[in-house]
Amino acid sequence: MTNALEIRNLHVAVEGKEILKGVNLTIKQGEIHALMGPNGTGKSTLAYALMGHPGYEVTEGEVFFKGQNLVELAPDERSRLGIFLAFQYPVAIPGVSLANFLRTAINARRKAENPEDKGIPIPEFRKLLKEKMDLLEMPHQFAGRYLNDGFSGGEKKRAEILQLAALEPEIAILDETDSGLDIDALRIVAEGVNALAGPKLGVLVITHYQRILRYIKPRFVHIMMDGRIVESGGPELAEHLEEQGYDWLREKQNGLVPEG
Repeated sequence: MTNALEIRNLHVAVEGKEILKGVNLTIKQGEIHALMGPNGTGKSTLAYALMGHPGYEVTEGEVFFKGQNLVELAPDERSRLGIFLAFQYPVAIPGVSLANFLRTAINARRKAENPEDKGIPIPEFRKLLKEKMDLLEMPHQFAGRYLNDGFSGGEKKRAEILQLAALEPEIAILDETDSGLDIDALRIVAEGVNALAGPKLGVLVITHYQRILRYIKPRFVHIMMDGRIVESGGPELAEHLEEQGYDWLREKQNGLVPEG
């Protein structure tokens, strides 16, 4: 059975101001979607709203996953259900190693599924962590560092992808993972996502630029403007954006460009 994240007529307000104005989108396991758009159009608002950030108020609409309306669930419940968010600006947690953070997160998910679960045995966790780090071509000592403390931009994003690998969600939302990365770090992060992509993982890549889509190949591309998805298509849509910018789409929305 393939699970799908279904976003239906989603309206979201921040501090009383409506940002999302009726978003409709379905992401299935095994699919890679890209969400693009100019700055300030609501892309990150969608990511935070999907994960249940308390500062983002859903005023209308529904988000269904595995038969449940995510709007009614707390962020940790959404995570345990199989939704993952890689942050644009990951926070540092001094004193907590990346390995301990991941083991705690895995145990929380296991305990939610079975209250009698005693947690993942340390040898099993070490084996899992080494396998995932080898898959992502990460040095094993990376897991012993404090979470994002003193990390470069590229290291923070690689740590996010390691969390994605270890937690094995069914739907992953990558909020501008390419932000602030040089070309080498971008390639490493993209290769990590590609290594994890498959029939069990659906991915929504939120980005302002087309460059990450040269490495992560989406099947579907969506353009957001003024809090709505105004255009959807295949990979060629991202290429068209790189050539033409967003002005042609603004003109189309204003009726100045013929359809087709």
